[in-house]
Amino acid sequence: MGHPADASGPRVERFREYLCLLARAHLSPRHSPKIEASDVVQQTLLEAHEQREQFRGRSDAELAGWLKQMLVHNLADALRGGLREKRDVRRERSLEAAIEDSISRAEDGLAANDTSPSQQAIKMEQLLRLADGLAQLPDDQREAVVLHHLQGWPLAQLAEQLQRSEPAVAGLLHRGLKKLREVMEERE
Repeated sequence: MGHPADASGPRVERFREYLCLLARAHLSPRHSPKIEASDVVQQTLLEAHEQREQFRGRSDAELAGWLKQMLVHNLADALRGGLREKRDVRRERSLEAAIEDSISRAEDGLAANDTSPSQQAIKMEQLLRLADGLAQLPDDQREAVVLHHLQGWPLAQLAEQLQRSEPAVAGLLHRGLKKLREVMEERE
C-alpha cells in the first residue's frame, strides 16, 4: 500500500537524479547544446515546489508520474525554444508525445512493468538507485551508458558521436558498467 506522499522540497528532491536520467535519455547530443538536462530538471523541481498544493497522489510512484509529466512539458518547451519553432498546438502535442514515448521507453528499459503497488514501489526504488548510480559516473562513461543502453545507439554510431574508436567506446561502456555495479553494490 502507498503511503501519503507530499510534494515538499525534500520529498521531491530525492527524484532529481531520476529526472536527470529521464531527461538525458531523451536529450541526445544531437539536440541543441544550449539544452542541459540539469537545467530542465531544475525548472521541473521549481515548478513542483510552486505547485506542490496541486499534487493529489499518495505514493512515490504517483509523485514520480506527476514530476515526469512536468518534465515532459519542460523538455518540450526547451526543445521548442532551442529549435526556435513557432508555436503550433499540433506540433506541441506531437513533441510532447514523442518525449513521453522516449521517456517511457527509457523507463521500460530500466525495469519491467509491474502492476502491484509493492512491485511499483520496488521498481521506483531501483530506478532512483540506478539514477543516483549513473550520476556518480564520469561524464563520458555516463553518456556512453545512457546513449547505448537507454537510447539503443549502436557502438559504431556512439563511437562517431563521441569521436572515439569503437574499441575505446567499448572500453568506456565496460568501465562505466563496472563502476555502476560497484556504486550500486555500495548503496545496498
